[in-house]
Amino acid sequence: MKLVLATSNKGKVREIKALCEDYEIIPYSELIDEFEIIEDADTFKENALIKARAVFEALGDEDVVVMADDSGISVDILDGAPGIYSARYGGEGASDKDNLKKLMEDIASKDVESSPAHYTAAIAIVTKDAEYSVHGWMYGTALTKAQGDGGFGYDPMFIPLGFDKTLGELSDDVKKKLSHRSKALSLAKKILKTL
Repeated sequence: MKLVLATSNKGKVREIKALCEDYEIIPYSELIDEFEIIEDADTFKENALIKARAVFEALGDEDVVVMADDSGISVDILDGAPGIYSARYGGEGASDKDNLKKLMEDIASKDVESSPAHYTAAIAIVTKDAEYSVHGWMYGTALTKAQGDGGFGYDPMFIPLGFDKTLGELSDDVKKKLSHRSKALSLAKKILKTL
């Protein structure tokens, strides 16, 4: 089965390919020119569906299965921010480093060194016949200082529950077992098997 990913984020593509080794996974940007998708919904699920639908329509091929992920981090002390705005928290055109720096500064501005937080991953699958969505979560603590340089995004500031190292310090094998995206993908794979 040809599975087209509705993302060009290299970190996400690498992670999803590693977690879905049974499938031929192609970022949509290898098939058509990248285009802007306006993610204007209020939930991870709806934004994932918007991306998957947009790429499915743009490809114009009824035989493809399109999978999209929308994910982010929600920090308790910031009333759940950045949430669905995680990818653009530092403003338009912000890099991973800019987003990371802003979130650490915003937590520190509350006069704390850490806060409970969680990651959410919503995965949407769109085919010519149906639409599906699944979720995965990972709970832990968000820090005001980055530790480790592995992973991407907010990984260097997040310690998963039951660990004393950040995702930026943990090995890929450990992260695979506990990440929000791997939990959501394990559910998505059950859907893919039925297609």
